[in-house]
Amino acid sequence: MPQTAQVLANSSLETSLAEARERFIAGNPRSRAAHLEATAVMPGGNTRTVLFYTPFPLTMIRGSGCRLWDADGHEYVDLLGEYTAGIYGHNNSLIRSAIDRALDDGWNLGGHGLMEAQLARLICDRFPGIDLVRFTNSGTEANLMALGTAAAVTGRRSVLVFDGGYHGGVLYFRDGGIPTNVPYRWIVAQYNDPQNAVALVRQHAPDLAAVLVEPMLGGGGCIPADPGFLHALRSATDEAGALLIFDEVMTSRMSSGGQQKRLGITPDLTTLGKYIGGGMSFGAFGGRADIMARYDPRRADAIPHAGTFNNNVLTMAAGVAGLTHLFTPAAADALFARGEALRARLNLLSDGLAMCWSGLGSLMTVHFQTNIPSRTADIAPDRGTKELFFLEMLNRGFYLARRGMLALSLEIGDRECDAFCAAVGDFIASHRSLLGRTSR
Repeated sequence: MPQTAQVLANSSLETSLAEARERFIAGNPRSRAAHLEATAVMPGGNTRTVLFYTPFPLTMIRGSGCRLWDADGHEYVDLLGEYTAGIYGHNNSLIRSAIDRALDDGWNLGGHGLMEAQLARLICDRFPGIDLVRFTNSGTEANLMALGTAAAVTGRRSVLVFDGGYHGGVLYFRDGGIPTNVPYRWIVAQYNDPQNAVALVRQHAPDLAAVLVEPMLGGGGCIPADPGFLHALRSATDEAGALLIFDEVMTSRMSSGGQQKRLGITPDLTTLGKYIGGGMSFGAFGGRADIMARYDPRRADAIPHAGTFNNNVLTMAAGVAGLTHLFTPAAADALFARGEALRARLNLLSDGLAMCWSGLGSLMTVHFQTNIPSRTADIAPDRGTKELFFLEMLNRGFYLARRGMLALSLEIGDRECDAFCAAVGDFIASHRSLLGRTSR
């Protein structure tokens, strides 16, 4: 873009952003008041960083189907899907009935229940890489347990991860990581760069316990892994005697057996979370029988694994209901196809502009640049266009992540997809001057 045009575009962006912020503040006084009240007892009024944004975050008070209502009474089509945990929507009757039945029989029972083995069987039957499985309370906890398992089995302490990877609140690897990351010996490689990753695996092989990878970077911008990249990791870890861990907390939805089933690549360990517990607090780690057998309490050398709510009755009941009746193999395929079709439509709308959509299946992220990124280094710095897009989508009745991510639920249908495409088209028409083709 010529310099004069760039200056005009920046000026237009600043003006448009200021107007969008003012409209947001004026239209959401109750959310603003709720946020200010929360700042007295929580740092920044927040207990979940990803949900915070300026001028202040909306306070949601009700959800039904694929719709949300905020404290000021505005209705939104929910395209965020609780960052993939909300695959069943907000009040599915089958999930609700399963939870009600569990509540009728009491909770916090302090013993084994019938539902946990049923949920475990459903998971083991679906995922090629899971012979045996154990439950946790979150995806973060599942990944921590998988890493601990790898260290215990191999006797090593180094872990290879990837720039842009997010594996939980203490396993964040964007821009060098965060101070609260757990203290393994981290080796950070470039995503979708098999030469770089294989070289690092070989270099660190004597102390390498595991390679931990998302088959698609979720928080890193919805960037799918090239199949060749994952195949290279499978071969390299076999050669090094390290374990390959697939974090399928997000990508488990890509088929009835996750992205590993779609690609025909079997990891040593798999981590799960989100919707597999029916939308309740849930995580799981599982894998090869010989590895997971180390947790068999009948063994003299068993590794302990505690967790008061690992088998809580609400999650077990909701998880069984969801996988049995709702997220069937056919439903998984249909959701994947719906997401692929929507992303193709959005990229067609954005063709010729500095705007594109990356992703896989029902997960996608908007980027305000010409080319779809294949690694985090390809993502252009955001000048504020993502914030403008987010605020304008809210104003048009669509709720998505501030960073531009969408996660479709089973409740999203053709009507919602058509309406969103129309809203995006309207945004493009209103701000075409900001979206001129640019080079990085």
